[in-house]
Amino acid sequence: MSIFRNRDVFDPDYVPDQLLFRESQLRQLAYCIEPAKNGFSPLNALCLGPPSTGKTSSIRFILEKAEEELNFLYSYIRCPRFKDAYKIFSKIFYDVFAHQPPSMGISKAVLMEKVWEKLEKPLLVVLDDLNFLNKGCINDVLYEILKAPEEFGVKVGVISAVTDLKFPLSLDPFVGSIFHYTEIYYPSYSEYEIREILKKRVEKGFWEDSIDKEAFERAVEITKKAGDVRYGIFLLKSAGIIAESKKKDKITIEEIEMAHEGEAVPFIAKIVSALNSDERAVLRIAYSQEEISTGELYELVSGEVKMSYRKFYDILEKLERLKLIEVTFGEKGRGRTRYVYRKFDIRAMEKALEF
Repeated sequence: MSIFRNRDVFDPDYVPDQLLFRESQLRQLAYCIEPAKNGFSPLNALCLGPPSTGKTSSIRFILEKAEEELNFLYSYIRCPRFKDAYKIFSKIFYDVFAHQPPSMGISKAVLMEKVWEKLEKPLLVVLDDLNFLNKGCINDVLYEILKAPEEFGVKVGVISAVTDLKFPLSLDPFVGSIFHYTEIYYPSYSEYEIREILKKRVEKGFWEDSIDKEAFERAVEITKKAGDVRYGIFLLKSAGIIAESKKKDKITIEEIEMAHEGEAVPFIAKIVSALNSDERAVLRIAYSQEEISTGELYELVSGEVKMSYRKFYDILEKLERLKLIEVTFGEKGRGRTRYVYRKFDIRAMEKALEF
């Protein structure tokens, strides 16, 4: 007997029919796209929050609901897949006209002119994980889109999702002056919320009584420590596959632990792949110590990589944002000194850094 009722429930692209604990964010997103459904320009929105807090899922949820009465166009862009403005503009062109743009010989400006001149319906551009692009690219893309209504009379809006809470400060003043948006904040999930989200996936994805209570609680515990609901979902799927391969009809703690050991490396490697060499160096050195103060870590890093403390601090913030490390004030009378701690097993991190 199969453990899985529906394996798709555990896939990264799966959008549940009910998005738990994000009712307020969904209402704000719906408010922003409502004008487009009535033939007007959608309102701009900036979705802010740590990774794995439902930004992508809520945007896709709202878009799927809107497709039932869709009378506007949208272009959904996962920014980490597009490394420059031309590729992003080409994706917008494709989503508007349903065919590839002309040859690569034309400029970015000409390419977008073709879009704006032919655009008849309102257009919503979704820029997911926008802060993964370099600042120059971010400003080029936003300026081109945000100036289009004034220059071409089109109806266009932007929904962007970022993990960096300081993102607005990085915008060029010219872009900042025209990027008027509704800020939608996504806090990290509590342990209770993580448990309920994973419980819903279990109910939809597994047959009844296919996972021990203790095994499920262990999955919740691991997920809470990782600080990433996506990891918990991957963990459950992997544990189910392992149990089936062993001809078992129920997932136990043994399968959860085996999945945790096997899933951690590819999961971490996917996150680490977006880091540059300096960020990877800081991460590697941080993981070489079970506990280390930020000052001591900077001294170790400076021995290998030349960087200012400002840059080092920015890298630490990014690594913490991606939930690869934890930075907290020391305990036991050590004052206001901040310490860096690992979020994952050191062996899993070392293997992930080799990818």
